[in-house]
Amino acid sequence: MASRISLKAKGKNSKGSKGKEDRTISESVKEWSTWALRKAKVITHYGFIPLVIIIGMNSEPKPQLSQLLSPV
Repeated sequence: MASRISLKAKGKNSKGSKGKEDRTISESVKEWSTWALRKAKVITHYGFIPLVIIIGMNSEPKPQLSQLLSPV
């Protein structure tokens, strides 16, 4: 089993410790990556269609917004 690197301070706890030192680096990376992927999912979910519309409106020939949104 792989050894874990701990961020825990040695000796007595200092006055400024808030308990975050008890977490390992792998737990911190896992939490950060989960947070980042959740944010990326939300950004992709709400930003994809507006991005396509903006790219479509900036292309040549310049279409009207109604032409971009119509299915035909």
